[in-house]
Amino acid sequence: MKPFLTAAAAVLAALPLLPLLAAGPSAAPAAGDAQAGRAIAQRWCTSCHAVDDAKTAADAAPSFPSVARNPNRSPEWWRTWLADPHPPMPNPSLSRRDIDDVIAYLQSLQRS
Repeated sequence: MKPFLTAAAAVLAALPLLPLLAAGPSAAPAAGDAQAGRAIAQRWCTSCHAVDDAKTAADAAPSFPSVARNPNRSPEWWRTWLADPHPPMPNPSLSRRDIDDVIAYLQSLQRS
């Protein structure tokens, strides 16, 4: 009977974590560095996109702030897009860390 009590205690101890598990990965912010993401965006994206509110786009491409505030774009969507962008966007071959940094930058724009 003792193993049952141990298992029951473990289940009870895990109950406070249930909301975190139910929220799923989309609720968690990107683990990247927003400043590094901004630098990547300035290096790779400014030929077409306005990277922040202070700049204007050189092309008809949407600005980063407008992309960041689009409710149809989740961090998972951005991660997929940045890992394999489609024309007319060039493929800068970003690393996973670079992608996390750009996503962190986009998320910082949502809050500004």
